[in-house]
Amino acid sequence: MSSPTPDALLGPADIRELAAALGVRPTKQRGQNFVIDANTVRRIVRTAEVRPDDVAVEVGPGLGSLTLALLEAADRVTAVEIDDVLAAALPATVAARMPERADRFALVHSDAMHVTELPGPAPTALVANLPYNVAVPVLLHMLETFPTIERTLVMVQAEVADRLAAAPGSKVYGVPSVKANWYAEVKRAGAIGRNVFWPAPNVDSGLVSLVRRTEPIRTTASRKQVFAVIDAAFAQRRKTLRAALAGWAGSAAAAEAALVAAGVSPQARGESLTVEEFARIAENAQPAA
Repeated sequence: MSSPTPDALLGPADIRELAAALGVRPTKQRGQNFVIDANTVRRIVRTAEVRPDDVAVEVGPGLGSLTLALLEAADRVTAVEIDDVLAAALPATVAARMPERADRFALVHSDAMHVTELPGPAPTALVANLPYNVAVPVLLHMLETFPTIERTLVMVQAEVADRLAAAPGSKVYGVPSVKANWYAEVKRAGAIGRNVFWPAPNVDSGLVSLVRRTEPIRTTASRKQVFAVIDAAFAQRRKTLRAALAGWAGSAAAAEAALVAAGVSPQARGESLTVEEFARIAENAQPAA
């Protein structure tokens, strides 16, 4: 593999110049904050443990800061971009700054939530800077749709990072924590300062690492059935599971029966349960008469 030119990555002046040429102003609506620091994107790629044989997928590449760093490290990169202007411009940026890798790059112009297939070989790594408002649904959709993704590293708002990586019993443990854990071992993988973005956000960002489980959770219940229990448990998180799952089970008594059969206290609350326990509850649901 030929090594890219040292100035291939985008710096602050490059980002502003590109944005000005395209008439792009970062929008709050799409949660756009462009990374302007080459050291940061290289650190993200290192932390993601992207390997030379990886097929990386990136969601929301923006002007291409992280895309170029991924192209330095991976075998090939597919970027999914919803914005018309940014999607149209990115292939030209790659061709201009990293011509020797341009044939290793593919662009999918789409909303990531609607992507069900990607061009080329199956992705093995997901690396993305995800906006606050869609971070969790996009992450879960990609993990569900592309089971070949072994390693994921996402940069998200610090609060979302805490939630994704939370353990049972934590105050911020909730639906994102449990559902992410269905697919992967999840942990915080570092913090990112505000000054590496343009415009600088008024919140801190964090990195979250998700390594796909080598063995799926053992359960006879389907993912959909397990996720229905998780959603019900946290919809009324202050309530005991007996009460919170009454609607899901058909009655409080039916919820209690499922909980007891699963070896879970009916007086427990959702925030104390592991994903395996939620799976056991789903297995013990009695079909309504």
